[in-house]
Amino acid sequence: MAQKNTSAIPKATKHANARVVRYNKWGYIFLIPFFATFLVFTLYPLVSTVYYSFTDYKKTIFGTMNDPKVVGLENYKYIFQDGRIWKYAGNTMIMWVMGFIPQILVSLLLAQWFSDTRLGLKGSTFFKTVIYMPNLIMAAAFAMLFFALFSTKGPINAMLMKFGWIEKEIEFLQYKWATRSLVAAMNFLMWFGNTTILLMAGIMGIDGSLYEAAEVDGANSWQRFTKITLPLLKPILVYVMITSLIGGIQMFDVPKILTKDGHPADSATTLIMWLNNFVESKHYGRGGALSVVLFVFTGVLSLVVYFVMYRKKGKGAS
Repeated sequence: MAQKNTSAIPKATKHANARVVRYNKWGYIFLIPFFATFLVFTLYPLVSTVYYSFTDYKKTIFGTMNDPKVVGLENYKYIFQDGRIWKYAGNTMIMWVMGFIPQILVSLLLAQWFSDTRLGLKGSTFFKTVIYMPNLIMAAAFAMLFFALFSTKGPINAMLMKFGWIEKEIEFLQYKWATRSLVAAMNFLMWFGNTTILLMAGIMGIDGSLYEAAEVDGANSWQRFTKITLPLLKPILVYVMITSLIGGIQMFDVPKILTKDGHPADSATTLIMWLNNFVESKHYGRGGALSVVLFVFTGVLSLVVYFVMYRKKGKGAS
């Protein structure tokens, strides 16, 4: 009997393994579309961009494209010696910070309110839907809406004049900080709802017994928020900050439509708008160089945010 069982067990195991292999092959088959899409639409364009960044590949005076000619670091030298990269990087970061700070503060407040069942907020489902709706509107439509609202003959100027607060129309888009503020306000309105939902998910995943224990120990609402909620929300906050930073660096459609060319005085021109100028002029070599610089810049800033958020406290820290 013993010999019969020992010979049967390996055979059964062999058949089971064969069935697992036959079953698992379907997983690999379903992964083929992803890898094919990744290779064609992500990896190949990325490698091509890096290659063209080292070439002189542009539209000639006859309107045709020349053959790519390797020029080494000439395109990178142009990008950094031109000087505009620092100005446009400053514009991009200023408008991102102006929109992100109120976004994260308002989202934290709303997420805490909506997640606290003791408050008993009525109609919370309705308000959650309302605050998320701007995220569903195309940025181009949002920019056109703000352009119409704050134009010289728009309803904002009409309302201000009706109440007697101004005597003549204000040309909002002719002032540097007014234009930047409008871009930041649009980014805030479009994304604070999405951020609120993410933070709510993080807060709802925190064990409620921690709050109960803290309340028994005499901790007030602010202490519970700063000592329990914020530390346990750190992974979500890092994710929100990094994704928002990436989106801020890629800011294009809102300032492009609102200001057309980043006016006044290029105060609203972003790095992606400058990249778009290279694409429109068919100077793909310089455009590729700027794309690579943006890729590295985004990666470095993301790592800085990650390590700053997760830095270890010193031995003397409490």
